Amino acid sequence: MLILNRIEMEFIFSKKKDGEVVHRKKSKLREWSEAVLFAVIAATLIRTFIFEAFVIPSSSMEKTLLVNDFIFVSKISYGPRIPMTPVAWPFMHHTIPFVKINAYSTIVQLPYKRLPGFSSVSRNDVVVFNYPCGDTVLKTSDGEDVDYYTNIRSLGYSDTKKTFPTRIIRPVDKRENWIKRCIGISGDSLQIIDGVIYINGAKGLAPRHFMARYEVIMPDLHQLSEPRMDELNIDHSVRITMDSTAFIYNLDADNLDTLRQLGAHIKRKIAEGTDIRVFPFDTIHHKWNEDNLGPIYIPKKGDTVQLDSLTLPFYQRLIDTYEHNTLKVAGNKIYINNKETTTYTFKLNYYWMMGDNRNESMDSRFWGYVPEDHIVGKAAFIWLSYHKNKIRWNRLFSAIK
Repeated sequence: MLILNRIEMEFIFSKKKDGEVVHRKKSKLREWSEAVLFAVIAATLIRTFIFEAFVIPSSSMEKTLLVNDFIFVSKISYGPRIPMTPVAWPFMHHTIPFVKINAYSTIVQLPYKRLPGFSSVSRNDVVVFNYPCGDTVLKTSDGEDVDYYTNIRSLGYSDTKKTFPTRIIRPVDKRENWIKRCIGISGDSLQIIDGVIYINGAKGLAPRHFMARYEVIMPDLHQLSEPRMDELNIDHSVRITMDSTAFIYNLDADNLDTLRQLGAHIKRKIAEGTDIRVFPFDTIHHKWNEDNLGPIYIPKKGDTVQLDSLTLPFYQRLIDTYEHNTLKVAGNKIYINNKETTTYTFKLNYYWMMGDNRNESMDSRFWGYVPEDHIVGKAAFIWLSYHKNKIRWNRLFSAIK
């Protein structure tokens, strides 16, 4: 939130009357109107080019970021993005509250351009970006957004259209804002084996508060009570194993140490089988799930890849949606902009984003790459945090790492 101090200024109009100069103040209404207009313009410029405030709505980044953490996101770290949809209501993203209509107009659409910044996106940065699959959204009867592509894959086109008749297409900078950690950068090769991430063949760095699912058997064989979980700072999301012999908790390194000291038997819970939700949604050739996938190449601007029936599922959306080409497949032949080809050279850099609460996060494992033109900024610090109507004082003005 930006607080602007109002500077009192006296504007004087002069005109001649019988040879004399008469000084006349502006009315109070005009003074206040000009002050408000100045504040709106200044705040909009700061919000667009320097930093912006966000609130964390979900648990996908716990315990690095908690629900109801209010954060500032630096736009200048990676370079501020020039608005691609400049005609819009100030301080609103894509929808005007209550009336639930678009807060922007597509009458003017500008190409992607970013001003110089202090750095490029690095591995392990916590990044805010526009949700890549948010280009198309469905609307419920009460005006809420529903993910288009998830429903298309699960229900099919016909049933999706019957269930959600309203479909909205949004420009890049008006897609929903998401926050995740950058796990892989352009040019990296990424693989996940039993929940462990490998980048270019080397084990990736786990965040300080990385969380995953573990099967836990306490010495008394009972589930931890909610007061006990609060005391031990353990997430309340609890499941039970299929054979009812253990309870499944989302735990970080501190939780593991605490429970082991209490005599608990702990084992990492790894996803099994093939998950049809996992990118690139090719379950014939890739028997992957959220804890076992890859290797996956993360495209880099200027790099060229071979295209065939095996590689195309990884890059099809990049070619036709993110980089605005016409792509067609006829038999074993691939056509880009009506020319047959077996290669493609990328125009943008791409990134792989994942949540720190690894098994409670919808991230790149489920929808793929994040293009550079979707990057909003780098999460800088927490300026306010509260839980159960109480301020979490220990989190105020803490840096996000």
